[in-house]
Amino acid sequence: MVSPLAASAENLDGIVTTSETSLGEILVNNNGMTLYSFDKDSSGKSACNGGCAKAWPPLLASSSAAEQGNYTKITRDDGTQQWAYKGMPLYGWVQDKKPGDVTGDKFKGVWHVVKP
Repeated sequence: MVSPLAASAENLDGIVTTSETSLGEILVNNNGMTLYSFDKDSSGKSACNGGCAKAWPPLLASSSAAEQGNYTKITRDDGTQQWAYKGMPLYGWVQDKKPGDVTGDKFKGVWHVVKP
């Protein structure tokens, strides 16, 4: 079940909410799909480009979107804006097929669900 983070700057206008999964409460996008972080990223910088970004689509932000609380925007190598949580860029995973799927967690030891 997807529930917005109530009355908090942590609710990014419905773009990011939380959901209870088999791994506990995690961040999900507005479609209820799990969001992941990548160990090879550094704070404010994505290391996932090209083919990586096809498998792990970045959670993109419009240039006019306002940053809130722990949610900031980073600029990707291609110039697009991506949402980050506590400085770490957020991604989806193409192998997750439905809300609640967490198949990317611990993938190759470097991908992890994001917990609030």
